[in-house]
Amino acid sequence: MTRFPRSLKFACLAAALILGACTHKQEAVNTTPPPAPPPAPMSQPAPVTSSIIPGSAEDFRVNVGDTVHFALNQYNVEDADKQVLGRQAAWLSKYPAVRVTIEGDCDERGTREYNLALGARRANAVKEFLVSQGVSTGRVETISYGKERPICTDSNEACWAQNRRGVTTITGGANS
Repeated sequence: MTRFPRSLKFACLAAALILGACTHKQEAVNTTPPPAPPPAPMSQPAPVTSSIIPGSAEDFRVNVGDTVHFALNQYNVEDADKQVLGRQAAWLSKYPAVRVTIEGDCDERGTREYNLALGARRANAVKEFLVSQGVSTGRVETISYGKERPICTDSNEACWAQNRRGVTTITGGANS
């Protein structure tokens, strides 16, 4: 029978106790504001190529912009993002048959339930802005994915900032 040194037994016991304690530990919340995102361009981006079909989902994504970002634990639409949403509203008024879904997403911090609720508030904030710009409420649906669909999986502020977003996706009525 193999005997293990007392220090190895102690280290294993300590590791087990530490890991067991981690399952009951509350998540820390960062209360410091995140760094300001880079300023958004002041004018509408130039169309990329003539091969993009006007009124298509690709036209919307490439020439208008489909994503806005949010600060940590926030769901208010920032001024820079209002420009993107203004372009979205203008594009949607040009193509009245198009229907969209606003997806609310969060970073990995916080509980699943908290992030689902925050994602819903973010999606609704985007919807309310579009509706205030004249888009019919019947054309806009919302869904929250919370922290379940990250686009960046590193655990740092730059990555988390990318995941705190509202994405407008075309769900019907677009040109092929």
